[in-house]
Amino acid sequence: MDNRLLAADTCPTDKDVSFYANSLQRTISTAQYFAVCAFPGCLVPVVHKEKLGTMDATFNPIIRNDSTTFKQQAIDSINQKAGECGVKGLNERLKPVYQQMAEIIRYKDSANCKQGKQCDLMAQETDVKIEAGKEPGVVGPLRTGTSIADAFILQYYEGTPINKIGWGRIKDDKQLADLVSIKEYYNSVVFSAPVVAKAVSANLVKALAGSFGEQQPKFTFLVGHDSNVASLFSALGVKPYHLPHQLETTPIGGKVVFQRWRDNTSNKALLKVEYVYQSTEQLATLAPHNRANPPQRVTLTLSECPSNDKGFCSFEDFEKITKALTQ
Repeated sequence: MDNRLLAADTCPTDKDVSFYANSLQRTISTAQYFAVCAFPGCLVPVVHKEKLGTMDATFNPIIRNDSTTFKQQAIDSINQKAGECGVKGLNERLKPVYQQMAEIIRYKDSANCKQGKQCDLMAQETDVKIEAGKEPGVVGPLRTGTSIADAFILQYYEGTPINKIGWGRIKDDKQLADLVSIKEYYNSVVFSAPVVAKAVSANLVKALAGSFGEQQPKFTFLVGHDSNVASLFSALGVKPYHLPHQLETTPIGGKVVFQRWRDNTSNKALLKVEYVYQSTEQLATLAPHNRANPPQRVTLTLSECPSNDKGFCSFEDFEKITKALTQ
C-alpha cells in the first residue's frame, strides 16, 4: 500500500488482484489466508483449476519428456550439480552428517537394521530417478536424510526448543543446520539441475511471464512449493543468494516478489526481484509482523539481467529470458 499499487480502504476487483493456487488443501489455504489478511472484509476469490488434492500442471514439477536422450541428459545434469563424482560423491562428503543423523534417530534400532539387516544409512543404494509422469528424484541416504531433516526443521518452526528436537539428541543450532543441509542439497541437486529445472518449470515460467501486461491484474499471487522455487530460480538464472537468519534457502511461507517498475527519466520498464520470508525465530515464535518487526527481505539478481546498485534490471532483458524458456 505504501507504493499505492492498490487503492486503500476499498475492496480490490479482478482487475486489481488475482490469486491462483495449486489444487492442494495447503496451497489453497495459504492463498485464502493471505487474501483475508491483505484485504479484510473483502471477498477475494482464490482460483484453483483441478480437483482438490490433484496437482495442477502449472505447479507440478514432473518429467514430461519420456525420451531416452532426455533421461540421460537429466541424470547427467543432476550428477554434475552434485559436484565431483556426482550424487555418490556428494554422499561421501556428507558422510559425517549422515552418521550424526543415524545416531540421533537410533538407526541401528530400526526395523531396517533388525529385520532387514541394513544397519548403515550410507549403505542404502543410491540412484537417480528420471521417469515421465513423475517428479525427478534421488533414492538413497540423500532422500532418506531429507525426509528426516524436514521433520526436524518443522519441529523447530513449531516452537520446539532446540534441546527438545530429535528426542533431545540435537546438541545446538550448528548441528541442526548441518542436518538441514541434507535437505538443502537434495532440493538443489534434484530441482536446480539445469536440464531438469528448465523442463519442470516451463509451465510456471509461462504463468509468471503471462502475469505481466496492461490487461493483467496489478497484483498476482501464485502459490506452489519449494521445488517450484528451486527449479524456477535455476531456469531464470538467479544468482546464488543467502537468506540471513534462516537455515533454508526456500523457507516455508516465503514469497518471491517479481516487481515491474518504470523509470520516470528513461520511461523504461524495470524488474526487481525480492525474497520476502520469515526468520526461523519469527516462525518459531509466531511473532506478529508489523513495521517494528517486519519480515526479512533480500534482493535477488539474475545472471542475464544485469542490475544496478538498487537491484533493478531491464524488464526487456527479463522478457528475453522467459521467452527463451517457453519457446
